[in-house]
Amino acid sequence: MPGIGRRIRRVLWRLALGIIGLWVAGIVMFSFLPVPFSAVMIERQLSAWFSGDFRYVAHSDWVGMDDISPWMPLAVIAAEDQKFPEHWGFDVSAIQQAISYNERGDGRVRGASTISQQTAKNLFLWDGRSWLRKGLEAGVTLSMETVWSKRRILTVYLNIAEFGDGVFGVEAAARRYFHKPASHLTQSEAALLAAVLPNPIRFKADAPSGYVRNRQQWVLRQMRQLGGESFLAQHGLR
Repeated sequence: MPGIGRRIRRVLWRLALGIIGLWVAGIVMFSFLPVPFSAVMIERQLSAWFSGDFRYVAHSDWVGMDDISPWMPLAVIAAEDQKFPEHWGFDVSAIQQAISYNERGDGRVRGASTISQQTAKNLFLWDGRSWLRKGLEAGVTLSMETVWSKRRILTVYLNIAEFGDGVFGVEAAARRYFHKPASHLTQSEAALLAAVLPNPIRFKADAPSGYVRNRQQWVLRQMRQLGGESFLAQHGLR
């Protein structure tokens, strides 16, 4: 029995090293290669197949930052992570505020994930809340922040973010909801897409609720307060 236990631990250790090796290779490769799919896309696709939905197709159409309207990166920064150009992957003050809020115990949970953390989770990990996933997410986030530029993180994020049921990436979202390429998105359209990001399955860009419309207007105000397109140039994000 002791020998079996050692063999199991050895297998698990090798498996863990193999997974870490794949993550490291992915981080290096995707620092310059287009990302063909993400872990969340695979998870959504397998879930659809297992539930018998063979019409569901999770895919994204990769576009570089030069082929994305400047309003779109500004909108997601305004909506999701206004300190994105400054932090090293984690917004400590936002984490502290989220902890204080969640300790009140009113049943609602506030997150504090940065764009970098969301990119790490969407690309390499899985949905759900657990200390294991958060720990892995922290390690992947630090690795990405070390190897990738902020512009690269933002580009990957915009290409794998979920904007609706089966709609991944800003190019697919722009064509699905506005019948145009991502390069032609207006300020208002970009703000609407950013407004659904907290829950793109519940919130609909093609049938926005009053809450989504209010959030869109809030995002637009935040975009103006950040300084508009000059904010992106100032921080080397265009």
